[in-house]
Amino acid sequence: MYKVFINDKPIILTTSTNNEKDYPLLFFNNIIFEEVVEKLKSAIFKGVYLFSTNKERDFNKIKKVYKPVVAGGGLVINEREEVLFIFREGKWDLPKGRVEKGEKIQEGAIREVEEECGIGNISLKKLLLVTYHLFVYKENKRLKETHWYLMHSSSNQLLKPQLEEGITEVCYKSKKEIEKALLNTYANIKLVYQSYIDLQL
Repeated sequence: MYKVFINDKPIILTTSTNNEKDYPLLFFNNIIFEEVVEKLKSAIFKGVYLFSTNKERDFNKIKKVYKPVVAGGGLVINEREEVLFIFREGKWDLPKGRVEKGEKIQEGAIREVEEECGIGNISLKKLLLVTYHLFVYKENKRLKETHWYLMHSSSNQLLKPQLEEGITEVCYKSKKEIEKALLNTYANIKLVYQSYIDLQL
């Protein structure tokens, strides 16, 4: 299954007809993908399942229209098992950014966390998951593919938000504080945090 977001609404590419959400189920071969995207943008759909007999093939068809942009990000925990959050454009988020040319994804993920949060002494633990969302940049259709890593930092240095990137606050949050932050965040971030919680079970 692939879950691709547009405006926080999911397009779920699946080989199953047993679906949990009350979203319409459409057959990938019978739809015009851009029409589905427009229905999600205009609130006609809250989400949609696209049934596929070959999800890898059909996902590659989407990537031919929406060119992939690879990014890396981190869910960073400290010694108290708090999670590092940033506040940007009115929402709580996790640090992430585009991987530079010639840079490994893991390296880019660590660099972005360091730059956006003013933090050091980061160790990368494992890949949590990859999230996807569609956007248009300067009339170019893009598929942002973000590789999220579980990271750890024992640094006690003062956190410093990267203001030029629109980040106004950086802080570690306890479990209770995270529950509140998740009420004002993106669907992708909820997936990342849930994947971290699943590791603890």
